[in-house]
Amino acid sequence: MILNLFRRTPRDDTIAVLYGAIVAQARDPAFYRHDRVPDTANGRLEMIILHCVLVLGRLEAEGEALRPLGQALFDHFCSDMDANLREMGVGDMAVPRKMKGIAEAFYGRKRAYETALAAPGLDQLAAALARNVYIDATAADAGVRQLAAHMRAAVRTLAAVDGAALRRGELAFPDPRAGAAAEPAAGAP
Repeated sequence: MILNLFRRTPRDDTIAVLYGAIVAQARDPAFYRHDRVPDTANGRLEMIILHCVLVLGRLEAEGEALRPLGQALFDHFCSDMDANLREMGVGDMAVPRKMKGIAEAFYGRKRAYETALAAPGLDQLAAALARNVYIDATAADAGVRQLAAHMRAAVRTLAAVDGAALRRGELAFPDPRAGAAAEPAAGAP
């Protein structure tokens, strides 16, 4: 019976694959070279949060059926952040405080990005990205607008992935180097 606590389930594997795809996408060098996301621990965290928010939004679109998968994905994100803090040398007493800050940042960005994605065009989304991801950037900067265009493209790409594929851990993101220069029109999603 106690061994059941240590067995991996197919759902654990699915979460690991989904989270691995998110982290791999967040680490794509194009974001740091072409979109000029700061190549720092905070910049990389922001990119992981950004892509987690996009995937969670897609899972939420499936309704109640994939809600547990979304919660498990968020829990995995938190476990990964906890492990990373400890690996960076943050002491046991400080980890809970740091984790609280990361959770607050996550939920704040989730709200901001969801609101901005619901608005037409790139302006509101670029403003949210300039505020959260970039240091000393404005919503008019080319890199910020390219990242906003990538987010819009990612929403469209993720929408094309069906719920059954998501349950199997299958996930797709657009190439950040392709089509980021093309901004959608003001009324486009």
